[in-house]
Amino acid sequence: MKLSVVMPAYNEKRTIREIVARVLAVDLGDIEKELVIVDDGSRDGTREILKELDGKDGVKVIYQPRNMGKGAAVWTGMRASSGDVVVVQDADLEYDPEEYAVLLGPILAGNADVVYGSRFLGSPAGHRVLYFWHTVGNKLLTLMSNAFTNLNLTDMETCYKVLTRDVVNRLDLQSERFGIEPEITCKVSRMRARIFEVPISYNGRTYEEGKKIGLKDAFQAVWIILRYFRWEAPPGDVGAITLRRMSALAPYNAWLHDRFDAALGSRVLEVGSGVGNQTRFFIDKERVVASDIEPHYVTELTGKFGNRSNVRIASFRFPLSPEAREDLLSEKIDTIVCLNVLEHIEDDKGTLADFASVLPKGGRLALIVPALKALYGTLDEHLLHFRRYEAEDLRELVTKAGFEIDELRYLNRPGVFGWWLNSRVLKRRVLPKQQLKAFKLLLPVLRLEDKKSPSFGMSLLVLARKA
Repeated sequence: MKLSVVMPAYNEKRTIREIVARVLAVDLGDIEKELVIVDDGSRDGTREILKELDGKDGVKVIYQPRNMGKGAAVWTGMRASSGDVVVVQDADLEYDPEEYAVLLGPILAGNADVVYGSRFLGSPAGHRVLYFWHTVGNKLLTLMSNAFTNLNLTDMETCYKVLTRDVVNRLDLQSERFGIEPEITCKVSRMRARIFEVPISYNGRTYEEGKKIGLKDAFQAVWIILRYFRWEAPPGDVGAITLRRMSALAPYNAWLHDRFDAALGSRVLEVGSGVGNQTRFFIDKERVVASDIEPHYVTELTGKFGNRSNVRIASFRFPLSPEAREDLLSEKIDTIVCLNVLEHIEDDKGTLADFASVLPKGGRLALIVPALKALYGTLDEHLLHFRRYEAEDLRELVTKAGFEIDELRYLNRPGVFGWWLNSRVLKRRVLPKQQLKAFKLLLPVLRLEDKKSPSFGMSLLVLARKA
């Protein structure tokens, strides 16, 4: 494992040599360490000192073109770092690098994706007694953050935040100043990351000693919480945004599950579990392997279902490697569930053949894919769909892969017009949130499909068995 220490620095001439020495002196055993310092346009001589340190003992220095704020410096440092785990370290002497081992503990134990070092949990080393109103403000901001994120942190504003690389890669931080603290908190909560707090000591400094945060930053923090507590995903990740919006459609997800629930066996592999919108309906099975190739989905699935002994969170890429095939065969899977995933895989023929190869004779397949080639448009493009399917083409594809089809039918006729309008006419990149919410009103119409299969629809459902 490699730990990246990201240190923003602005006018810290009096402390920069000492804090760098303390960071470099920390012994973490077999854990490799790098120190990435981002000088945020210092004008007091800090930059000249950093030029002496740059390139020595694993120190890398980045120079911002001007003073851009702590948030901008931290995000620059995070993107330039290469560690498996990242910790933010202020350039003053308020936080003690000797506590890295404590901060890393929950991550190394496999229990956390994010760790906050709390100044209010009662570290044996204690903390320096300073400003009453500063403490009140901190606790009020933490309370507000908790109210909007549904977390129970004791110290949202702490500098010491430790994050795995997968979490860092999803942050897409925008705050330039101290708003970075509530922004990170909002986003890791929305990622469903596993968050731990551990007690740390704190040697706060006075404003005369160089403390920079003030009342203006408190108001900014309030704005940042209001801005990001409903954050969905980085703007370019249309797939994640769509899945998050679909997760709010609990009645629709339940209706969709009912379409194939009776066909499931007792040992299920779900290919492309995403954020677990369907996984939650069959976690009571004897064995569930919830798989996704995206690390951030694996992180979220682990947080939601990883504590269940019958559930394995994995990352199988199709078509399978020989090692992955042997792994799945050892799981003795009797059912594969693949919902709105096959269209994302270029080699759909090879993937279906792989499905058959890891199932026993009579093993079951529940497959849903987007239907009607004529509907293919901008929504499909931004979701990275290779194709949409026609019924007979899909029948031939599944049959040639080694399956006997029990049922092939269209689903969701009411959604066809909305998809056509948004994708082919309005050329949108993602379905509007309000339209998806309004889709709940169409559930009574969808339930009519239970009595009679529609002649066309948004999706095609295949229930099949290995021949």
